[in-house]
Amino acid sequence: MHDVTVTDTEGGVRLIALNRPAKKNALTGAMYDAMREALDAADASPEIGAVVFAGLPGVFSAGNDLADFAESARKPFSEAPALHFIRQLARTATPMVAAVDGIAVGIGATLTLHCDLVFLGPSARLRMPFVELGLVPEAASSYLLPRRVGLAKATELLLLSEPCGADAAVALGLANGVIPSDMLLEHALAQAARLAALPRGAVEATRRLIRGDRGAVEAALEAEATAFEERLRSPEAQAAFEAFFARAAKPGTRA
Repeated sequence: MHDVTVTDTEGGVRLIALNRPAKKNALTGAMYDAMREALDAADASPEIGAVVFAGLPGVFSAGNDLADFAESARKPFSEAPALHFIRQLARTATPMVAAVDGIAVGIGATLTLHCDLVFLGPSARLRMPFVELGLVPEAASSYLLPRRVGLAKATELLLLSEPCGADAAVALGLANGVIPSDMLLEHALAQAARLAALPRGAVEATRRLIRGDRGAVEAALEAEATAFEERLRSPEAQAAFEAFFARAAKPGTRA
């Protein structure tokens, strides 16, 4: 069983599905590489007009696999698959749609800021606990989130790591709608197919106009990456990781 499956539909939609149920779709370096390659290939393909990110019923992604991430921290962060994926997110020209059911933690939440349409299941719960782990936000979320929801709410979400449920996310402008879980993926694929059927050049040009200065997003992303690497090697982050692993090792407890 592959942790990431990539499927192309006849309607020109590429589905990138996370499929690691035992770890709540926690992302490894190999999964980041698979998603990055799928996005890059979508941009290069005249047959693909939209991409959909999806998880499993009740779980979109628990964020980084911390064991895998801690191991990668021993290498230069510039080589990290997570950073390469985030950079690809920012430069992808193909429209992206997210179908989020259940938990969406860390990058599971911040990747949706790069999506053109976001649909949530009723149980969706977005959370960005970077500070709790001794880290800083990533994926340009420190730039994108305040512009989406305002400084006060972004501070609450990023500094206090407050969770955001489905209805609240829609009210804040973080998502387009709440869809019953059993219809969520079908709905996201249908909306992606609508995008894929539109004139490609007009879609890309309009998308650039809506999004504004990509350079500002990429500059924020790189500033975050520099700070993230510093924090990743800090005593605070190391202590947070150790506490996480200690909780995970206790029988009957949730990390």
